Amino acid sequence: MMKGRWLRGLVLGLMPLVPEAMSAPVPARLDPDGVQRLEVVGGSYFFRPDHIVVKAGVPVELTVSREPGLVPHSLVIWSPRMGIDVEVTLNSLGRVIRFTPESTGQTPFYCREKLLFFAGHRARGMAGIMEVVE
Repeated sequence: MMKGRWLRGLVLGLMPLVPEAMSAPVPARLDPDGVQRLEVVGGSYFFRPDHIVVKAGVPVELTVSREPGLVPHSLVIWSPRMGIDVEVTLNSLGRVIRFTPESTGQTPFYCREKLLFFAGHRARGMAGIMEVVE
């Protein structure tokens, strides 16, 4: 009986570290100027959308922002193979990030913030996937 409670407590204690299911993929729109554009908003341990799709070899402009509040958030997308190195602090006004993915595949994006003595934002589910297709 004691072993069952211990195991249940362990599983329940780890549950906040397991991210929720991802939303449906959201493709970037290709504007007439040949640039892919997409908006990403960060908030209380989430990104919306959390699964974005862009095309390789085509310039990307991500407009990133955070919901109003006191908690700081950031966005990190790092893939040397794809030629992407993004690390920015989010603000409520929004900012534009420009890059051109060099190859196909998937790479995570996440918030690097962490408050003392608490799980980091990434561990609490503030993460997503960028999928690069042909």
